[in-house]
Amino acid sequence: MNALPFSFQDQVLHALPSGGLFWPAENLLVVSDLHLGKSARAARFGGAQLPPYETTETLTKLSTDLAATNAKTVICLGDSFDAPALQSTLPDADLQTLTTLQAGLDWVWIEGNHDPGPVQLGGTHKRLLTIGQLHFQHIAQEAPAPGEVTGHYHPKATLCLRGRAHTRPCFLVDETRLILPAYGAFTGGLHSHNPVLTRLMSNTAQAILTGPRPCKIPMPGLVPLS
Repeated sequence: MNALPFSFQDQVLHALPSGGLFWPAENLLVVSDLHLGKSARAARFGGAQLPPYETTETLTKLSTDLAATNAKTVICLGDSFDAPALQSTLPDADLQTLTTLQAGLDWVWIEGNHDPGPVQLGGTHKRLLTIGQLHFQHIAQEAPAPGEVTGHYHPKATLCLRGRAHTRPCFLVDETRLILPAYGAFTGGLHSHNPVLTRLMSNTAQAILTGPRPCKIPMPGLVPLS
């Protein structure tokens, strides 16, 4: 597992190649913006036609991370489903996979803007969860408490290697807050240089790009320190 360790609020966290976050001291895996059922919602309401296997792909990735980390607690940071009540439209095989993944784990669904929490499924449903120094919720606050961990924005950044640009989903982290990339397949993203993100992060923020070998770079788009 080519995870990249980094320090946040005096805790050692691991950025996983998949876009998941592992907290070894708490044996805890965090994933954000799964958007399960995205293709089903698009088909139902006449949106863009997406491959019908996106939920299966996302759950397979989650299964791999659970096996690699042996996490005992899972936090889903909101927008776990692409719309309310979509869990009832998922194929039986995907629902069975999700139920199997939850077995024996402490599973927390954080409320998102797309979904209030899949209340028909097992697990605990919360708007905000605090564990030690870290505070887990879906959307970053304007004046956060130190240790805020959120998702929602699907951040991505571009790294130039050998004259070629490589754009990847990324984590954004500074002294106060940490924003996770979207974990779900076909979720798109917001470039880190977008003013929505540069306004949230301090000018010392870092971007941790996902992929086979996660790497950390200064967050693109920030005004350099003078």
